[in-house]
Amino acid sequence: MKKIVAVCAFAFISTVGFAQEKASREDVVKVIESSGALGQMNAAKAQILEMIPKDKQPAFLIEFEGVTKKVTDKTIDIYVAEFTKEDIKSMLAFYNSPVGKKIAEKSNVIAEKSQESMVELQTEVQAIVMKYMK
Repeated sequence: MKKIVAVCAFAFISTVGFAQEKASREDVVKVIESSGALGQMNAAKAQILEMIPKDKQPAFLIEFEGVTKKVTDKTIDIYVAEFTKEDIKSMLAFYNSPVGKKIAEKSNVIAEKSQESMVELQTEVQAIVMKYMK
């Protein structure tokens, strides 16, 4: 009986001892900000803003920022669930490197160009879908 208790205690201590520490929300925010991960949202906002009359843009921006906050909060939750504290530290180190900073700087441009290419391919994809829906 003592052996079973000792084995169970050792297994529990090993599991707890080796469990990887969760990343803090604050560090995840730093990764998101430094990575340019919100480039897609910023690119979408810029495109939509061009379609909205100037007098309505301030109200639009307030509402859009509310949605952006929700997206950011959900992204933070995902990062906290999927990455350890060490993972986040490594990401921060990368995004503070020269190439990491370049990726972040280019994120809006990459997002805009990706959206443009998707629009160009949309007609082609629609044609393929219609072909197979008949």
